[in-house]
Amino acid sequence: MNNYNIKFSERFNNLGTETAFTVLAKANKLAEEGNSIINLGIGQPDFTTPEHIVEAAIKALKDGHHGYTQTSGIPKLREAVCKDIIRRHNVEINPDNVLIVPGGKVIIFFSAMLLGENGKEILYPNPGFPIYESAINFSQAKPVPYQLREDMGFSFSAEEILAKVNGKTSLIIINSPANPTGGVVPEMELTKLVEGLEKFPEVALMSDEIYDQFCFGSTNFKSMLTYPSISNRLIILNGWSKTYAMTGWRLGYGVFPPSLFELAEKLAVNVHSCVNTSAQFAALEALEGPQNCVKNMNDTFKRRAEIMSNELNKIEFISCQKPQGAFYCFPNIKKLGVSALELQNLLLENVGVASVAGTSFGVFGEGFLRFSCANSDSAIMEAMERVSEFIKNKFS
Repeated sequence: MNNYNIKFSERFNNLGTETAFTVLAKANKLAEEGNSIINLGIGQPDFTTPEHIVEAAIKALKDGHHGYTQTSGIPKLREAVCKDIIRRHNVEINPDNVLIVPGGKVIIFFSAMLLGENGKEILYPNPGFPIYESAINFSQAKPVPYQLREDMGFSFSAEEILAKVNGKTSLIIINSPANPTGGVVPEMELTKLVEGLEKFPEVALMSDEIYDQFCFGSTNFKSMLTYPSISNRLIILNGWSKTYAMTGWRLGYGVFPPSLFELAEKLAVNVHSCVNTSAQFAALEALEGPQNCVKNMNDTFKRRAEIMSNELNKIEFISCQKPQGAFYCFPNIKKLGVSALELQNLLLENVGVASVAGTSFGVFGEGFLRFSCANSDSAIMEAMERVSEFIKNKFS
């Protein structure tokens, strides 16, 4: 037998991963071995996709929609995205600027590929979704983190972001409501950022708004689409995974400025040709059908976030801000004197509660854990009781 020594590209040393899936695999293995596991690690709604959306996909298949679509997505779906944006944000978008993609991560990766290269810098939130930093590194740009601060409700300071912008900066990534913190950026900070960017017309902005319909705190969500002065350099990431409990359908979209759309579409042609046809018809029904399912999920996550944050604040040495959106709690565990990763492993291995270490979301996540509220009220209560008892016995 011949021995081969295949060498992969050096850039793959820069490619990261998403720890939540590693935790999920470990939790599932422990469950298969007979352990009682409560999974508060993975970030996906515990709801099933609404029936009318499922039926739309089935109908599309029965009606013969089995072939390719145009790369950018079926025209009716792109038009529906624009109508939804008008309905929710009162902003008119050209369907020709909408790109349907197989999941929101594609927009992160495309944005980094379009605007990142050796010698460029891209700013991103930290703690933040780990794929931001991974995609930036893969593009060979320099990732420059800006901190989401607990004392600001896990928002950012526009002044701190703008102070990091220089002649090498090509893109700024923002995320509100945020994963993993549950924070929502106040309008005041968004406005300061937009006004400050007037001095840097060459810098693009990518706004990850995938959790935009799960906002239930005192800070109201404001889409970056509502700032016309940056429309010619703004990329919006959104989709169906969270809002309609369609994580496995792999559906997202990007709104690109005209100067970038053709290039983004060319990337899509090379990477995936087009998105699953029947899934696109399901997405169309999601936008045009009844929206009570969205309100129900939002109300449910609000209740669970209140339950979880209240219970976490009862535990000695732990404090937790009430989330303003998304479906995560991000408690401060610094007084326990252990690393976030160590506590993540201790809780899973000793009491069967899966969480994700804050350091999985960047260096500024040390001292925090992420708990997902996407589980039942009873499971959350049971998990918090297990955590409380473990902390009391281990650290008191």
